[in-house]
Amino acid sequence: MKKKVALACTVCASRNYTTSKNVSTQPVRLKVNKYCKVCGKHTLHRETK
Repeated sequence: MKKKVALACTVCASRNYTTSKNVSTQPVRLKVNKYCKVCGKHTLHRETK
């Protein structure tokens, strides 16, 4: 079962990206380095509830 999740920047807390993940195989929250348009640099983005 895939679930749609939002990724939020850890620096400015803006929700920049959405993605989907398989909840049964990946129960932990995603942590990905992505480019934040607000900060203007690559930052860590975490999955939000």
